[in-house]
Amino acid sequence: MEKQEKIFIAGHRGLVGSAILRNLENQGYSNLLYRASSEMDLRNQQEVLEFFKSEEPEFVFLAAAKVGGIIANNTYPADFIRDNLMIQNNIIDASYKFGVKKLLFLGSTCIYPKFAPQPMKEEYLLTGELEPTNEPYAIAKIAGIKMCQSYNRQYGTKYISVMPTNLYGPYDNFDLETSHVMPALIRKFHEAKENESSFVEVWGTGNPKREFLYVDELADACVFIMNHYEENEIVNIGVGEDISIGDLARLIKDIVGFKGAIRFDSSKPDGTPRKLVDVTKLNKLGWKAETSLEQGIKQAYKWFMDNQL
Repeated sequence: MEKQEKIFIAGHRGLVGSAILRNLENQGYSNLLYRASSEMDLRNQQEVLEFFKSEEPEFVFLAAAKVGGIIANNTYPADFIRDNLMIQNNIIDASYKFGVKKLLFLGSTCIYPKFAPQPMKEEYLLTGELEPTNEPYAIAKIAGIKMCQSYNRQYGTKYISVMPTNLYGPYDNFDLETSHVMPALIRKFHEAKENESSFVEVWGTGNPKREFLYVDELADACVFIMNHYEENEIVNIGVGEDISIGDLARLIKDIVGFKGAIRFDSSKPDGTPRKLVDVTKLNKLGWKAETSLEQGIKQAYKWFMDNQL
């Protein structure tokens, strides 16, 4: 990507999109396109086609998606599969129709089988059953991957797909009903500290292991891959290390400064036992994460304190 070329960031107000926008601005890209959902509904095919026709973007970061944690995925499965399919279909097809040079599609590691060998390699896609709690979302993301690959095969496009691990950081969703585990725990421990509660309840046994990547690292990896990768196969983006939910809770408790106890509610679902991505391919391309988990959580907590309270 040349610094003056038109780059469209779909989903620029979300956790991922806002980080990609920050990264591009910091690197001196000056011709950035974005629209708020009030200005353009990405689920509306006509609105998307009109935008591409009038603006003619040359590069597209497809970071727009309907996302949420276990509760949201369990409660609104139809919304998750419908909205994500509509957004992806509209943007990928419009990119083809209006000659976009290159598109980067943001998937998710929930595309991998529930009991995939760990760490998860890119080739494990579609080798087993999905985690039931987020299957509709995962199927939509798999459809997006296959759509990019199919357009490449049939039309000779350059559409690439990346699979980020669990993300956190500025502009995360801290709503306890719809958020992922990291922002939910940050908020829970902060509120418990403020209210001088005696304990914080954490869903599940605390045994499942998860990998977490600071979102500004993901953005840097996405821009790097957009500039250095053109293959048809997906690329994992992560740190290559994981932590149990129990240890994560204890780390957040210490960073927030909560003095009470942690109680694990084993009647609540754990989800997938372990999710760790193999980042060998990404590292061989020349990119490696640098932000430690403790450093990242401190930055995320500061952002929460500055912007959510």
